[in-house]
This record gives sequence, structure tokens and C-alpha cells, in this order.
Amino acid sequence: MRLPLIRCSHGLVALALFASAPGAVAGETATLSASTMDAMAQAATPQAIAEYRRKLQEYQEARAAFEEEAGAYWSAISEKRRTRNAKRRERQPITLDDYVLDQPPVYTGPKRPVSPVPEEEEEPSRPRKAIPLVADFLKAAAEQFQFRPQRPASEAEFKRAYARHALAAGLTREQAVRVYSFETGGSGNHDMQSGYRGPGTRAISTAIGYNQLLTTNTVELIAQQGHEFIKALTQKAATLSDPARTAMDHKIAVLRKMVAFARSVPDSWSAHERLANTPQGWAVHAMVLDIDVGPMLQTHKLLTSVIFARAKGYTRPLSAAELEMMNLTGDGTGFDMVTMPQAMREKVPTSNFFQRGGYQRNPVAIRHNTVAKLLAVTDERMDYNSNKPGAKELASVF
Repeated sequence: MRLPLIRCSHGLVALALFASAPGAVAGETATLSASTMDAMAQAATPQAIAEYRRKLQEYQEARAAFEEEAGAYWSAISEKRRTRNAKRRERQPITLDDYVLDQPPVYTGPKRPVSPVPEEEEEPSRPRKAIPLVADFLKAAAEQFQFRPQRPASEAEFKRAYARHALAAGLTREQAVRVYSFETGGSGNHDMQSGYRGPGTRAISTAIGYNQLLTTNTVELIAQQGHEFIKALTQKAATLSDPARTAMDHKIAVLRKMVAFARSVPDSWSAHERLANTPQGWAVHAMVLDIDVGPMLQTHKLLTSVIFARAKGYTRPLSAAELEMMNLTGDGTGFDMVTMPQAMREKVPTSNFFQRGGYQRNPVAIRHNTVAKLLAVTDERMDYNSNKPGAKELASVF
């Protein structure tokens, strides 16, 4: 969500670089009343209308010229990406010539003028689709699988479980703590949801926990790693006695059903995304809150990137910032960046790793507009947030 750049919204989308920052809530513009519009229409003089039409033509001409330039630029970005992918398949070296080295064009022409004769909206704007919250995932788990995740007695208990799984899987303390610091702002809990900070705030995605798993991440990991999770829980169950054994047996039975559900479609991000947007998918996502399954999910969110890099022959340990790039952008795109020599990182614009819409919605990638700058600001944010209480507590349990 792998996620964010490649798999969330058909192509690359905006990086969730500062997960701890509250999401901006867009204000809603009130629709003008019919009487107000009538009054404004009557006040519009012929001269004002003529001036508006002149400015509108200037705007349209300037915008059309910009769109032609921008269209050519982003077409070149796509073509270069296809070339790099083909060269990697043939195990050919990637060079600077395989990237667009110019920054994207920026529109500097006149703004669209405001009509002196406002028109009524032809269609009312569609209400924004509500993003489900933790309470919705818990409710779905109870309704769909008759299950409620076992929550940790304390945040420290969840951190200890996560650290244990992370170390056993081969992740380092530095990788785990610094990625946690970046994803949660250095103080997030196991049930922290992106953008949501209680009543009066709004979630900006379904991402939850230390490594901010989306619903689709969870469904995909349950499909791919679920049998390993079941094996681990079965081994733990053998050490328990009632009533803990009964509760664990129920959890294992529920997890088996969730695995069957997640594996009922082809192993692709788009197929898992469709499942994730159903009540059953929401229920599966509730497993990120469970003290036994949640730490394994959070660990494998990062581990899949490490495995991907190794499978491509990249044996050098990934820095935390490099791992975060793969965690955020998707393994293929992230791998493109982390295997790039430093000299190339200084020259290659971040736009090479986005679709146009995703780039334009991402002020961080625009401001830190080369691979080197993007990795540097990621490291900087990790440095800062690693000194916060949650990060220090996580570091102490490794």
C-alpha cells in the first residue's frame, strides 16, 4: 500500500508523509439562493459581461497552452517508466537517460475569472463518502464473524509483541522504530487511525497502527500470510489452558474463515481492494487491533518490502528511510528509488514516480522535488519523531 503510491487509486497517489498531521477538512461553499442570483444577474452590466468574456478567453487560451505542455511532460514520464520496467525485466542497467530530468511545468497564467452572472448548479455535489472508523471495523467483526479482537492490556504490551515479531522476522530495531516514528509521528498507539484524533476530526484513510495498514493491506496480508499466522496461533494455543485456550481456538477458527474469504479472489491488489470495501473486509481489518495477530500484520507490512528487495538481488540492508519509501510507494516504485546511486538521486525529480494527479495533490513531493531531497526529509522527520515518548518506549522494548 503494497500501498500508497501504486495501488491506491489506479497508479501513483499522494504520499502520506506526515501521518501524524491532522487532515485538513475542506470547507463547503454554500449554494447561492435563487433570489441572490437574480439580484446579481440584474446588476451585471453589458460592460461587465464583455470584460468577463475577454478574460475568460485569455484564461482558456493560456490554460490550453499549459495543458498541451503538461500533457507532453506526463506522457514522457509514463513512457520512461515503461522503458525502465522493460530494462529491468531484461536485467539491463538503468541510467539517467531513463528518467525525465526536468521538473513538471507549472501553470502561471491568469486565473479563471468569476462570472458576473452566476449560474445555478446543474447537479448537486455528491456527498463525500464516509471513511469507516475503528468502531466500524469492530462492529463489522462482531456482525460478520462473531468475533471481537483481543485488545492489549496496555500499549507497552502491544509494543513488546511487535518488537518480538519484528526481531524474529529479521527487521532491525532501527528500521522498526524509525518507520513507526515516521508513520505515527512518534507517539501513535496500535489503534491510531490516519487523520482521526477523536470527535470533531476526520479520518483521511483506513490506515491503522504502527505501520498504518489500510483495509486492503490487511486483506492482502491475511490472504498471503494467513496460514503462517494460523500456525503461530496454533503453537501458542498448545501452551494454554481454559479459558484462554477456548478463546484462542475461537480466534483461530475465525482467522481460518478470514483467510478463506481473503483468498476467494485472485492475488492482486485490485481484487483485494474490492473485498476490503465490504463489511467482511472491514471485519478482517479489525484483526490489526488484536494482540496476537496485529503485531504479525504490522511486521509483515514491512517485511514484504525487505523480501522483495532480496528477491531482486539487493542484499544491502535497507535504511529506515529507504524501507519507508517502499512501504509508502509500493515495492516496485520504492525499489526504483532505493537502488538508485546517490549521484542520480540528486538529479532525478520525484515526478518520475507519480501519475500526474497524485503528484499535484502532494505538496511534500513537489517541495522536496528530487529523490535525494525526499529521502532526506523522510530521515529528518524520523530523527525528530524518534525523540517522542512512543518511539522511545518502542525502542526500549527491543
